[in-house]
Amino acid sequence: MPFSDLLLLLLAGFAAGGMNALAGGGTFFSFPALLATGLPPVTANATNAVALWPASIAGAWAARSSLRPLGPYLLPLLAAGLAGGLGGGLLLLAGGDEVFRVLIPWLLLAATALFAASPWLSRLLAARRREATAVPPHGPLSLGAHSLVSVYGGYFGAGMGILQLAAFAIEGHALARANALKNLISAVIYSVASLTFIIAGRVSWSELLILLAGATFGGYVGGALGQRLPARWLRVLVIAVGSGMTLYYFWATYGR
Repeated sequence: MPFSDLLLLLLAGFAAGGMNALAGGGTFFSFPALLATGLPPVTANATNAVALWPASIAGAWAARSSLRPLGPYLLPLLAAGLAGGLGGGLLLLAGGDEVFRVLIPWLLLAATALFAASPWLSRLLAARRREATAVPPHGPLSLGAHSLVSVYGGYFGAGMGILQLAAFAIEGHALARANALKNLISAVIYSVASLTFIIAGRVSWSELLILLAGATFGGYVGGALGQRLPARWLRVLVIAVGSGMTLYYFWATYGR
């Protein structure tokens, strides 16, 4: 691997880990960097998904005390996450690089819009659901929505957490419990999708290890700086990077 690619992945991993610890949106740094090293789009996305896998499991483990009382209520959600994550991963592999290449700018656009709208959405949902305590029943529409979000997560994943948080809060969950549920289902989706990509041989391990090294250090630094840096500035940076990448990939895909 050229030294320039190694340095790019270290810096992108550092930025992704730091931004995820501070404000979210780390995929906007890591995924384009993997593409820039010359990886095919599907391999870059699969490698990025596996890089996010440990963090998703850690988030679910941290929220286990909030989820334990839900018991059987979790089973349909876990099934939807498993089926959707597997389906999304298989769709990515079946569509191949050319299909995914055409979809990249649209996926980045959707993820950037979701990230930009997340503070407004959080305030709206908090106002509506602050007093929610009862566990709402599952319905066909809610399970269908969770399945679609899971498919999206297995296929690409950027912005998936925002979609899940909105779905759980709209159903009637208080935001703390909605966030715990989001962490659990994200871990399920990333686990099954990552295993699918590993079995299919679409993960580039050398790039993955470098990205993880940078992300681990970036996450530590981001956590240490979390109380000092204005979150608004960080969000503006992520939105600017996401918008720039979206415009670039629209031009690269359709403008040449």
